[in-house]
Amino acid sequence: MSALAAAIPAGSRYLFERNLRVYRRAWMIIFSGFFEPLFFLFSMGFGLGHYIGHVNGVEYAAYIAPALLAASAMNGAVYDSGNVFWKLKYNRLYDSVLSTPVSPADVAVGEAAWALFRGLLYAVGFLIVIASLGLVTSWWALLALPAAALVSMSFAGVGVAAASCMRTWQDFELIQLVQLPMFLFSTTFYPLSVYPEGLQWVVRTLPLYHAIELLRALCNGHVGPIQFVNVAYLVALGLIGISFATRRIDRLLLS
Repeated sequence: MSALAAAIPAGSRYLFERNLRVYRRAWMIIFSGFFEPLFFLFSMGFGLGHYIGHVNGVEYAAYIAPALLAASAMNGAVYDSGNVFWKLKYNRLYDSVLSTPVSPADVAVGEAAWALFRGLLYAVGFLIVIASLGLVTSWWALLALPAAALVSMSFAGVGVAAASCMRTWQDFELIQLVQLPMFLFSTTFYPLSVYPEGLQWVVRTLPLYHAIELLRALCNGHVGPIQFVNVAYLVALGLIGISFATRRIDRLLLS
């Protein structure tokens, strides 16, 4: 955590440290989000997997575990967008923050860094579980943790950008309207080949699909050149999200 904090610009670091202090007293909020992918793993991976057997040469539980790891990193990053909306629209925290040397750009980067950290916490916990269950079948999985950090960064940028565009709490239903279908149809539970060819290209455009492909390749040892495409997609998504959030927050706070 100290390495992550050191990598954050000074102005953004203050917001990151503030969030850390706040959640020291509300750690159960973060801890509770760890269980959702775990329930899917035991019910689908070991329950339904008993009847499915193997998919793409690995046990069904080992097939979906990396996908749930990617979803865990995504959920942790996106869930924090509600806090950004609260601070922006109701708590008015950032109005007082701007009376200090902290800039709107620092606000966007600091909140994205915290969302990244929250997603990474989910991913670390889940990775420990699947490794202890023997669902990691390759030494490439040593790179799964930095890959999960990349996934968190990508969705953190998107989450903060989306929060800056929300007008009311009801607008967060739109995030769920996108997030849930993406979770279900991004090859989380079955391979891409089950789709008609036209729909396969649609699925390939989804951010979670690239996150799942990257982590599945690392955890199952099927690494190839296509993983560079996955990494490039996620990096571009995160940078675009943070850039948009920075401009949007700057406009909202200084207008």
